[in-house]
Amino acid sequence: MSALKEKLETDLSAAMKARDDVRTRTLRMALTAVKNEEVAGKRSRELSDDDVVKVLTREAKKRREAATAFGDAGRAEQAQAERDEGAVLEEYLPAQLSDEELTALVADAIAETGAAGPRAMGQVMKVVNPKVAGRAEGGRVAAEVKRQLAE
Repeated sequence: MSALKEKLETDLSAAMKARDDVRTRTLRMALTAVKNEEVAGKRSRELSDDDVVKVLTREAKKRREAATAFGDAGRAEQAQAERDEGAVLEEYLPAQLSDEELTALVADAIAETGAAGPRAMGQVMKVVNPKVAGRAEGGRVAAEVKRQLAE
């Protein structure tokens, strides 16, 4: 079992004992998502820490999108609940890259590939994505690559 999954399970037990509803609900949901990922496909498998981070990143993104949707619909209470769950998930994710760090990584990848123009975006993304790995959302990375290639 991955160390991260074990930590999630240990923290879930602690949250239940502390009667921390938000943390309990969020960790249960996260562990369910991890278990669903393990049994997805033709046969079940044990997820690595990197795989668990991918699942948690996806869940955190869902929380951000739901919070925005609830906020836009004038449902502040539900939006806040989604933000609270997102905050719990963020504790288990690697620190996000700052704009400066992301800009530097993309610039390095462009220099490395010798890419020029918007058509080379896929080429640059192939090089950047492994370096970013869970530390920046794909949309943010793509926007920065597109911006730099357009210059």
